[in-house]
Amino acid sequence: MKKIISILLILAMPALLPAKAETPVKPVLTLSAAKRAVEAAEKEAVRRGATVVIAVVDDGGQLILLERLDDTQVASVEVGIGKARTAAIFRRPSKVFEDQIREGRVAALALPGATPLQGGIPIIIDGKVAGAIGVSGNTPQEDEDIAIVGASAISDKTTSGDIQ
Repeated sequence: MKKIISILLILAMPALLPAKAETPVKPVLTLSAAKRAVEAAEKEAVRRGATVVIAVVDDGGQLILLERLDDTQVASVEVGIGKARTAAIFRRPSKVFEDQIREGRVAALALPGATPLQGGIPIIIDGKVAGAIGVSGNTPQEDEDIAIVGASAISDKTTSGDIQ
């Protein structure tokens, strides 16, 4: 009888242990990768003669790296960070929100943490948003073009449209 109880207890043990939680795996934007993105964006900005701020944030919108090119207006620092943060936390280019407002959806102005200005681009690694790059200082289109070059240096895909 003791032998049967022992066998039953051994067989029942796995059911008594807590189930192992599935831990999701996600890509992480490293400082090294952020430096590559900034380097590519800076090279493009210099090629264009643009004076801009380039900000790279992680997927939670927290700043990893910031570069302010010589003679760039100080106001572009916070705007560049805001564009990058918007692209990271909403997982789409910041231009999407600028377009929504232009088309009459003023409620987009109330989104917490959103900077609805063109120039923030998500950085996609292994199909997931790992962070974003924001550029500020020149025209909206030029800011976005420079950000796309930076994101392209490390992204799987780069787009100025919605990321799914």
